[in-house]
Amino acid sequence: MSSVGPTTIARSESPDPSSHAINIYDTEDTQGEWLDEEDDEDDDDMDYEAVTDDNEDIQFYDTTDEVESEFHDAEDGLSGVEIEFSTNDDNNAEEDGNETETEPTSAQPATATPAPIPLGRIHVTHNQIMRLFGHAGLRDLFTNHRGHASGNPADDDEADGYNGSRRRRRAKGSTGRYPPVPSEEGRKLIASGTFGEHGYFEDKLRKRKERLATRLMYRELGVHADSPNRTNRLASQGLIPSSSADTIIHYNARCYSGQFSDDGNFFFACAQDFKVRMYDTSNPYKWKYYQTAVYPYGQWTITDASLSPDNRYLAYSSIRSIVCLAPTDPTLSAESPMLLDFSDMGQSSRRRQFGGGYSNFGIWSIRFSGDGREVVAGTGDHSVYVYDIEAKRSILRIQGHSDEVNAVCFGDKSSPHILYSGSDDTLIKVWDRRSMGDSREAGVFMGHTEGLTYVDSKGDGRYVLSNGKDQTMKLWDLRKMMPTEKASKLDPARYSTGFDYRFMAYSEAEYEPHPHDCSLVTFRGHRVLKTLIRCHFSPPGSTDSRYVYSGSEDGSVYIYNMDATLAGKIDVNKATHHSRPKDPDYFTHQYEIRTSRNPDAWKTCVRDASWHPNAPVIAATSWNGWGMSTGTCTTHSWNDGAEVDEGEPKMGLRVDQHLEEDEDLYDRPRRGNRQSQFRARLRSQMVRAADDDDEEGW
Repeated sequence: MSSVGPTTIARSESPDPSSHAINIYDTEDTQGEWLDEEDDEDDDDMDYEAVTDDNEDIQFYDTTDEVESEFHDAEDGLSGVEIEFSTNDDNNAEEDGNETETEPTSAQPATATPAPIPLGRIHVTHNQIMRLFGHAGLRDLFTNHRGHASGNPADDDEADGYNGSRRRRRAKGSTGRYPPVPSEEGRKLIASGTFGEHGYFEDKLRKRKERLATRLMYRELGVHADSPNRTNRLASQGLIPSSSADTIIHYNARCYSGQFSDDGNFFFACAQDFKVRMYDTSNPYKWKYYQTAVYPYGQWTITDASLSPDNRYLAYSSIRSIVCLAPTDPTLSAESPMLLDFSDMGQSSRRRQFGGGYSNFGIWSIRFSGDGREVVAGTGDHSVYVYDIEAKRSILRIQGHSDEVNAVCFGDKSSPHILYSGSDDTLIKVWDRRSMGDSREAGVFMGHTEGLTYVDSKGDGRYVLSNGKDQTMKLWDLRKMMPTEKASKLDPARYSTGFDYRFMAYSEAEYEPHPHDCSLVTFRGHRVLKTLIRCHFSPPGSTDSRYVYSGSEDGSVYIYNMDATLAGKIDVNKATHHSRPKDPDYFTHQYEIRTSRNPDAWKTCVRDASWHPNAPVIAATSWNGWGMSTGTCTTHSWNDGAEVDEGEPKMGLRVDQHLEEDEDLYDRPRRGNRQSQFRARLRSQMVRAADDDDEEGW
């Protein structure tokens, strides 16, 4: 074997993963030193030169003998070994061509410099680095470094498929990634009168918007007497609730959902302690508590709830195949609900019991049909189930998605035939139960680049609203859905980035518009992170269907006009900040990462919100508290910008889950052990997730 001769490796050369590890050292120097960029312009990394023969790492390579280079185990030490990370082969060759060292030719004059000692480098390619580091943060770090070094975003395709995650980079120089705001389609919808009356200005010179007092004055004076209803609708749709909270209801567990009934006389709130609290809201400004329903043997939390059209029954689900059906009548007990097993398709004589057997899927979303006879559910086994309450079994299972179905709803309250389902496969599918002989969807809404968190229907059989993990909310028209034949030829995973909304922050730099987006309007500004945050149409009674609104991870409720402009924002975090005493034993779930700078901060994530159908009142249901470990339900009403309430009770009233006022919620000094006893009672309860044994045992 020939000896290792002096070799100079140019940065533009293709790296060889099989390069040998050889020490870099200088036998003439007596002192080691770090090499600066001025001393070594050929390598951007920092190299250390070993200087004496006493170094233990000299045993890797002996300069006195010419031996073959070999690989060595890392346990033997890597002092003096230089690792060169090659990022690009072509571009850097042109940029660094002047820095590339070349061997002296015979035409060049000889120098008195001693012959260089052979230098060895370990060449590591980008893909090898990706395999070496499994952490997402390190992958992003090296990917970003590689992208900046090469200057060619297309080179990132080499890392596609790593751990099943594909991070696309936006093409260089592309603009207009997001639809313009205000939206032209949205303006057309406003002008059409489908979403509220189109406002106009009485003051033609100053173009001032009319306040409520002005509109009432015009109504009393008989201005526009030919259309009094229009004046009333214009007056009502401008009453957007403020951030100031009328009442703050505190729970010892996170709240996942809360909704008013269609007539506004009923409100329910679902919490992570597997309880659903029911309230009488016939007076929207003064609620009354009357009953609590319990989900026995639940897993992790109550995921969703739906009220029957006649307000007599409440259906609520967990991450099980069982849906509980409890009466809302306060004279009837809700502690022993009726159990609806969605896994029972009537095809087997073996019936699963609630205390035994097994559950092979969880339920994420449920909705009552318009006639109250059926319940539709979106499940974790990529399916949509329809359960017949009278037959006590599931009568339909639709396996039409490639990922979990997070949201379902009926298209028309008067008909149970049209269904919508939103999934983590980024698609909203439309199902017509009257024509499902081939088990295919009637059409597809394509436009989200990440999974769906919620789907809401306007109830007219035409318009649909959706929230997506790509941080957008979209409005769809049933007449513009994509045909099944066209959708079947497209791969929705091609346009997704593999973003994990639970633990990652969404980067707008990674967003690319969907090339087949068929939505009407795209709303942006809120944050869909950590949990399945919900969105809704505003009710026709109190707002004339003028707005759409959504919860947000930043602790606010965002209210949008139909042209995608922001109409209002309710800051729940500000309204509830430090509204309960801090308990040293509170439980912080793993979703909330504790930082050394502020590990126990008060944080809010609004998961759901509901607009009262007949009054300018919004109830926001949130993860809220120290470390986001507890929950609240806050009521916000329109007060024309007033910050001080002259009536009773005062704004910001703090009550417990039974609407009982307690002064200790204000963390005021108390004598004796009264305060400590109260804090023990308010202590945040840890909700234990079911283990593997629990999942197998119903």
